[in-house]
Amino acid sequence: MANSRMTNDDIQRLWNKDATLWTGADEAKWLGWLDIVERQQANAALFAEVAEEAREYSHHVLLGMGGSSLCPEVLSLSFGKNMLVLDSTDPAQVLAIESKIDLANTLFVVASKSGSTLEPNVFKQYFFERTGRNGKQFYAITDPGSKMQQVAEADGFRRIFFGDPQIGGRYSALSNFGMIPAAIMGIDTTRFLAAAADMVRRCRAPKQVNPGVQLGEWLGNHAVAGRDKLTIIASPGIHDLGAWLEQLVAESTGKIGKGIIPVDREAPRPPDGYGNDRVFVYERLFNAPDLAQDAAMDALEAAGHPVYRISVADEYQLGAEFFRWEIATAVAGSVLGIHPFDQPDVEAAKIETRKLTSEYEAHGSLPAESLLKVDDPALADKLTELLRSIGAGDYFAILGYIEMTAAHEAVLQGIRERVLSAKRCATCLGFGPR
Repeated sequence: MANSRMTNDDIQRLWNKDATLWTGADEAKWLGWLDIVERQQANAALFAEVAEEAREYSHHVLLGMGGSSLCPEVLSLSFGKNMLVLDSTDPAQVLAIESKIDLANTLFVVASKSGSTLEPNVFKQYFFERTGRNGKQFYAITDPGSKMQQVAEADGFRRIFFGDPQIGGRYSALSNFGMIPAAIMGIDTTRFLAAAADMVRRCRAPKQVNPGVQLGEWLGNHAVAGRDKLTIIASPGIHDLGAWLEQLVAESTGKIGKGIIPVDREAPRPPDGYGNDRVFVYERLFNAPDLAQDAAMDALEAAGHPVYRISVADEYQLGAEFFRWEIATAVAGSVLGIHPFDQPDVEAAKIETRKLTSEYEAHGSLPAESLLKVDDPALADKLTELLRSIGAGDYFAILGYIEMTAAHEAVLQGIRERVLSAKRCATCLGFGPR
């Protein structure tokens, strides 16, 4: 059932895993993330062993998709570590990763909760062959009993780490899917988890001092009122946090005709450059703020745009932010009256993908498609029609199935900037598939 205002009793219901806080379906079985931090703090010795083993290798590569790869990417970029993350099947992207490593001296981490997701299996098989089928260069992170566990055992992987089947992929940052890569990178996992544990404690508190519940209620109520475009502004030192937030918020809340649209890395504009469908969350890194962002947020707030400010002491507070946002997303789901832990559209996409791969295996080719070529005049007409159709409350999204490079991103950012300037609509940019 939808709750526009959370009470202290509702907070207790959340921690009691009461599914009626949402839709009364199977929400209770997806709440393993609520106590994962305490469980992970008991694994300090394991994380130390992993960190020691990782030092045997000059390069570390994580092979995964979505919830299994976004947290490690955030940690690598925010802490300035050298773990490479491959989460795109674009051939140029795969080759770009390979060109940066010494194959014989690389530890590969295959991360897949279900173990059946196509992309990580493809990545694994490619690099497994390239290393001469040397399983001792591979770790697996997967749920118990998965296909990936079977593959890892059969291929002699050096280690297998298990996830929690009661934690969905996008809520798995503080589980082994985030903490094993963190240990490999040499991040102080004890300090990281201590920050997360403090946020867990604070999110058990009454609403008046509960940071996760306050943020979630703020997001949910603004979305119900029509401000459903969550614009994420993050300090340069933690700018990749938005990539993780995009999946958490969009996949959790976007269903049955409802949702909060996360907008990441859209360049700040003057207050009159936005419509009235926006809210802004400012993740400000206290030890390295951006003064231009400070000024932009002040101007937006002065003009009446809703701005939510979060001060992040340093990179180690990302553990706390992961948990704050997981609570906030769960609370926003209650306000919206949806199940924030299922993923019907993701599952539907996986089914369609399996149909395509089955077609290829059976017939040696994919189903015929009618494609538009870049120089086809009809393409320009269709793009013009699309852009003219953008109205108030809409958003414009670009998904580039090309290599993730700074040059490509600059071109695509230029396109979204032109659309934003002309239409004053929210714009989203991502590389696919990831």
